[in-house]
Amino acid sequence: MFSFKGFERPDRSVGIRNHVAVIPSVSCVNGVVNMIARMVPGAVPLYHGHGCGRAREIEMHTRTLANIGKNPNVAAALVVGLGCEVIKAETIATAIASSGKPVELLKVQDNRGSIKTAEKGAGIVRKLIDHAKGIKQKDFTLDTITMGLECGGSDAFSGITANPAVGLASDWLVSQGGKVILTETTEMIGTTHILRKRATSPDVAGEVERIISEAEKLTHDILGPLASLVIAPGNMDGGMSSIKEKSLGCIIKAGSTPIKQVVAYGEIPSEKGLIIMDGPGYDTESITGLAAAGSQIIIFTTGRGTPAGFPVVPVIKVASNPRTYIAMQDDMDINAGAILEGTDLDTMGDMITRKIKGVLNGEKTKAEQNIADNVICMYTLTPAF
Repeated sequence: MFSFKGFERPDRSVGIRNHVAVIPSVSCVNGVVNMIARMVPGAVPLYHGHGCGRAREIEMHTRTLANIGKNPNVAAALVVGLGCEVIKAETIATAIASSGKPVELLKVQDNRGSIKTAEKGAGIVRKLIDHAKGIKQKDFTLDTITMGLECGGSDAFSGITANPAVGLASDWLVSQGGKVILTETTEMIGTTHILRKRATSPDVAGEVERIISEAEKLTHDILGPLASLVIAPGNMDGGMSSIKEKSLGCIIKAGSTPIKQVVAYGEIPSEKGLIIMDGPGYDTESITGLAAAGSQIIIFTTGRGTPAGFPVVPVIKVASNPRTYIAMQDDMDINAGAILEGTDLDTMGDMITRKIKGVLNGEKTKAEQNIADNVICMYTLTPAF
């Protein structure tokens, strides 16, 4: 049985990375968080553009920020607030602390301004990093792993190379007792009849139908007769013709196992096996939701190519065609386009599985090697298709 070296957390979750995160509760303090990160190499800042003024998203954004702090790849966290924001730093810190990991809190308005807060924060983060360094790795099995699935910049080959190959890897992880999370609800439009049949209960089937119906209604409300064509220019340049074509390629990433649960954006699943997370089709918002849902690793398939990763979660990039793989070798981990040149699907599935095993044991993905900033994007309920 395969095992990997991981970091056990107080709540019994297991990290494959050992980061110390610095989390702003509001965008106003991104500068302070940046100062802390510059003072302390190894700290992982999680800049974002929210925290005030979006009443519809308060609960969702609070859950997302707190659950990123709870992500098993985070060993400890410092939450930095301003002091008058809508999403309270105390709320985020308390939620993270419920996982048992070390959490500290600072507010700029209580610490004589930005520079003094950053200096105090740097001292706190250094101690948290020392704590993280003291956590010894142990052997763990795959039933402790949650893998998120993402596709972005898809092309006409995505649904016949990269995505079905990832589907085989998804089935493998589920067979080992792990969790796999499929998201991007707008990219499930047209597949309700397929996904309903895979639900493990009428309640789960009903939830699948509800979230896809809501996504479809939203597209019709906004785009009217153009709703069936709601795909990005890059998708069309890559040979796609409709949202249904894109959706069929999207869902095959999740393999063939039964759907156990449907969760909200950034919600941590309680079930093992295949999970659907209600979320947007916009890549960077989507992977943030996957990280908040507890994914320790993310597989990201792409036809057009993208360098996007995520600060605390390794993201494996799988190119759907050889041209993109060659053009973006600095960013792509796997060339699933080799299927077009004679490699069979099972062999490619095995290659992806081997890459997952390597990353679980510390091998860095291209996105981890290249990431230059740590801005995260959260779903804003503003349609992003």
